[in-house]
Amino acid sequence: MSVKIRLSRGGTKKRPYFYIVVAESTSPRDGRYIEQVGTHNPLLPKDNPDRVKLQVDRVKHWLSVGAQPTDRVARFLDAAGLAKREPRQNPQKGKPKKKRLEREAAAAEAAARKAEGGGDAKPAA
Repeated sequence: MSVKIRLSRGGTKKRPYFYIVVAESTSPRDGRYIEQVGTHNPLLPKDNPDRVKLQVDRVKHWLSVGAQPTDRVARFLDAAGLAKREPRQNPQKGKPKKKRLEREAAAAEAAARKAEGGGDAKPAA
């Protein structure tokens, strides 16, 4: 079994509050966990220091014995300087899709036709 550092939801309806816990990967999201190592309150502003609280020494311990953080927890650890998170690789993200390429080609063609025939247009009075 692998050990994960992940979020466990607490709080009430419409008022989420998350515990950062070390748990077996097969245990339920809000179920049994090994140790609680921090908290996350998403309702607080991003610049508030109480938004994410971590027990740094315990997180370092669990990372050293092989616990794998989930993506969201990895973001928190990267912001705290505890673990380096690689940026995601998505080379296709910035490339336009087929329809957009067709629209741009049609617009360029229309602009070229307008530029060729633009000298014959009557000046505005």
